[in-house]
Amino acid sequence: MPNHDAPLLDGTDARIILALDAEPEATTLSLSRALGVARNTVHARLRRLAERKQLGSPSQRVSPTSLGYPLTAFLRLSITQSTSDETVRALARIPEILEALAITGEGDLQVRIAARDPAHLYRLTTGILEIEGVTRSSTTLAMAEIIPNRMGPLLERHAGGSGGGGGGPRGADEPRGVAQARGGQATVGD
Repeated sequence: MPNHDAPLLDGTDARIILALDAEPEATTLSLSRALGVARNTVHARLRRLAERKQLGSPSQRVSPTSLGYPLTAFLRLSITQSTSDETVRALARIPEILEALAITGEGDLQVRIAARDPAHLYRLTTGILEIEGVTRSSTTLAMAEIIPNRMGPLLERHAGGSGGGGGGPRGADEPRGVAQARGGQATVGD
């Protein structure tokens, strides 16, 4: 689980992670040469990122499809607040649940689930509804992955690369806006 209290990554951290995205098996020495920083700096930064749990596990790179789970669905669950801890523990025991987020609005949890086929999804959702504390669910199927889960553009911005800007997140008073979505130069949220 990510450490939300850890200090923010700096531009050097972002550049190291981007270099590992490009070459996952790169050595510390090759990273240091490619980035123009000392080998000990790369080693210390990677160790610190791991210790602070700021890097996801390698298993997060595996596609559920490659494991025989081509169907992705999102379940919006309403749960009883008095049993929420037990309910979440029961949900966490289901391997097909890839993530669960506490949400605002309709429902309490947004759950991303992987299934082999519609019949498997039906069995999973029926089983989830039987968990004590789950009072209601709504299921939405993902038809296609349009923008894959990604961190590269944010890391590029943070590293001062092609994502625009540099050195960290922009304040809310610096929008460069929606132009990219309409084919312009800025990125959404800049």
